[in-house]
Amino acid sequence: MTSAPLAARLTHVAGPLFFPVTAFGPDGTVDLDAFRAHVRAGVDAGAAAVFACCGTGEFHALAPEEFRLVVAAAVEETAGQVPVVAGAGYGTALAIQYAKLAEEAGADGLLAMPPYLVVAGQEGLLAHYAALAAATSLETVVYQRDNAVFTPETVVALARTPGIIGLKDGYGDLDLMQRIVSAVRTGLPGEDFLYFNGLPTAELTGLAYRGIGVTLYSSAVFAFAPDIALAFYRALEAGDDGLVNALLDHFYRPLVELRAKGRGYAVSLVKAAVRLEGLDVGPVRTPLTEPPAEHVGELVSIIADGRALLEKYRAQEAK
Repeated sequence: MTSAPLAARLTHVAGPLFFPVTAFGPDGTVDLDAFRAHVRAGVDAGAAAVFACCGTGEFHALAPEEFRLVVAAAVEETAGQVPVVAGAGYGTALAIQYAKLAEEAGADGLLAMPPYLVVAGQEGLLAHYAALAAATSLETVVYQRDNAVFTPETVVALARTPGIIGLKDGYGDLDLMQRIVSAVRTGLPGEDFLYFNGLPTAELTGLAYRGIGVTLYSSAVFAFAPDIALAFYRALEAGDDGLVNALLDHFYRPLVELRAKGRGYAVSLVKAAVRLEGLDVGPVRTPLTEPPAEHVGELVSIIADGRALLEKYRAQEAK
């Protein structure tokens, strides 16, 4: 953990946000050595931040002590080079427990995931996230998705809540997001509030989100192909439409279409890809399941096509 506020560190980033998978050994327990290697590789590759034990990291499958150990390992491995944000979720009491464990482990902030199971009204959601933000000194990003979808007025109230610094959108309604951005801009003029594109394979919608001013995004691809993820990020930043569109057409769209073939593939397909790249991070935990060999074969081809495209593009640039 560093003394610099998380909001300031995330406002000016120079790379994708890294959501590492949580590694499990042959006996099913957490493999901290493999996890550390995964985190170190991501930081060395240029990650702007590490979001540990979040959706891709199977937060739902981790016991509290496992969660604490994994977050602490991420903090130790990053050694302050980039901020570490930990997931926190379930009902208010458990979410606060996880938040306190993350603080004890040295995390820089929290990604507050939706409450477990219940569909609550706006007043209840606001009270839940306000209580979570007040429970620790950690700055909190609220994750909009599933049973936690907010009105613009509620997001204005969240933005006014001490400790809440941003909203990660995993819902994907651009009309709603534009109204949220506008409401916060007019309701809190001059105040900084961060927005993140948190859709699975967020690169596919990167151009659309940039149109409403949302430039931060989580990159699942960075977990297994940081070279492709960074090339896309830099092309997007530089306005290189040729490379952006080529990667969208020949890598990201096929990847998203493969992801749609199985339940839970936003996690299990990523974990399979990390293993394909040479790091044994083990399988997903139930209730998630592994992709069949046929889909893994498609994944191999998609990754190879992405790298071949990059090689061709770089060769053309060198001429």
